[in-house]
Amino acid sequence: MSTEQTFIAVKPDGVQRGLVGDIISRFEKRGYKLVALKLVTPSKEHLEKHYADLSEKPFFKGLVTYMLSGPIVAMVWEGRDAVKTGRTILGATNPLASAPGTIRGDYAIDVGRNVCHGSDSVENGKKEIALWFKPEEVASYKSAQFDWIYEKA
Repeated sequence: MSTEQTFIAVKPDGVQRGLVGDIISRFEKRGYKLVALKLVTPSKEHLEKHYADLSEKPFFKGLVTYMLSGPIVAMVWEGRDAVKTGRTILGATNPLASAPGTIRGDYAIDVGRNVCHGSDSVENGKKEIALWFKPEEVASYKSAQFDWIYEKA
């Protein structure tokens, strides 16, 4: 169990449906610290780089086109086991397999409109954060809630 950072993005469907505030609230209520946030409209090249690991999949072109369809909220969250727990908060990639109470389980039906993206490993989280944010855009601070969330070692 370690303190780490994860990249979470609210996809165009989540932004258009007004779910940004609820998604932020779920991470905050869980105890994670928001260290970077911006509303962006990335280029096709940027999205192709982000999803490069999926470039051979038949749905790749449609995914990139969809992600170009509207603004995206890019975020970096920090805390203990942020990557693994962040994925749990989001739910399964296929919303129909997501448990109720997860973001995708509560707000999505189709895989192609699954509201959010979340880093799937610490290594990928670091790559994604570096792709979406300059180092100076990621804040470093101790949250006032820190001592109420984490036990002292």
